[in-house]
Amino acid sequence: MQLKIEKLIYGGDGLARLPADESGPGKAVFVPFSIDGEQVEADIIEQKRGFARARPKRILDPSPDRVEPICPYFSRCGGCQYQHVRYTRQIEAKSAILLETLKRTAKIDLPCKLESHPSPEWNYRNRTRLKAQTGPDFALGYYKFRSHELLPIEQCPISSPLINRAIAEILAAGRSGNVPTEVREIELFADHTNNRLLLEVYCQPGPARASAQQIAEKLAHILPEVAGVSVFEQLPANQIVEPQCVASFGETALVYETKLARYRVSAGAFFQVNRFLIDELVSIVTDVASGKLALDLYAGVGLFSTVLAKSFAQVIAVEASQTSHADLRHNAPQEVKAVLATTEQYLGQASGIRPDLVVVDPPRGGLGENVVRGLAKLDAPRVTYVSCDPSTLARDLRMLIGLGYGVSGAHLIDLFPQTYHIESVFHLAR
Repeated sequence: MQLKIEKLIYGGDGLARLPADESGPGKAVFVPFSIDGEQVEADIIEQKRGFARARPKRILDPSPDRVEPICPYFSRCGGCQYQHVRYTRQIEAKSAILLETLKRTAKIDLPCKLESHPSPEWNYRNRTRLKAQTGPDFALGYYKFRSHELLPIEQCPISSPLINRAIAEILAAGRSGNVPTEVREIELFADHTNNRLLLEVYCQPGPARASAQQIAEKLAHILPEVAGVSVFEQLPANQIVEPQCVASFGETALVYETKLARYRVSAGAFFQVNRFLIDELVSIVTDVASGKLALDLYAGVGLFSTVLAKSFAQVIAVEASQTSHADLRHNAPQEVKAVLATTEQYLGQASGIRPDLVVVDPPRGGLGENVVRGLAKLDAPRVTYVSCDPSTLARDLRMLIGLGYGVSGAHLIDLFPQTYHIESVFHLAR
């Protein structure tokens, strides 16, 4: 079947339409690895009531923005969706998707320009998590595209050079029988210099502490740049409990320095993955206001709190993860009060405070109605929303605008080149 791609949509696919028939207008068809304006020959591989999925066979009329992917695994690997798209076009597509999502979901037409902040296209990730297969042959990799089947890889061009060297050394060790069979996943975290590495190793549940300690010691000697190894029990996918470290060898944290601050980041703690845009992201979030009190919700290890403390007399930083909260306390200057709680818990009991600025950096699920209403009760004149999901951002902005806020600034920060993921920062004011 020949299909004309109308536009790129969130998730990385191109949108086309089946021909109209007696049932009505043609339904949407999602075509991966395509670009708007292209004519493609494709096979329909899935039919649902409201849409269909297709697999492209041949690009009949390629876009001028089509480029040759540099990764040998692209289109088979589920990690990247846009390597076939010229980078400047990736930014344009993400901007269009974000603006359309805001208009469709929240009926928002931005009163200001959406500012774009590009990244170097390759080797930008300071953190990479790989699946491990220890038998019959050792392999590291990601899930295949739209699958839970392992795709073995030997390199990852969006990961830092040190992480790629580590992948090669772990593969060599595994093929020599020197990676224990209990290992299921390995996460590699490189510091700001790209000279020191922390490994988080996730094992099948139940290894004895002695066995876990041996795993940590074995992997610590894979290459000289490994500063430490922490071993965790791998939790079932449906559990959101924080994993517990069962053994470690060497250091359990790295120091990550930026131009604006210095952070301790422990194994298991969250930290932004784009090593080139951390300072730019922090500046966009923190340069908007100063005053007596700032509130940093979903604070992590203090990425924003530590810098906000330079322009506010006091910062209250709220974080639910015990690991990240411990780092937050370590990183925070005396102006920062670190609170161990979920954002909803904190807002439910917060009374008598009126911050000059509230920063929120929620996970993919966004804020939700309870948190939005809790924020509105604080009556802060400014809210800065850091989002990693356009749909939940639009939902939350619609509620915040209904409660009296307006958008005063909007930024797309491309933390994830070659992928469909969209990071944005919205400044709101009352």
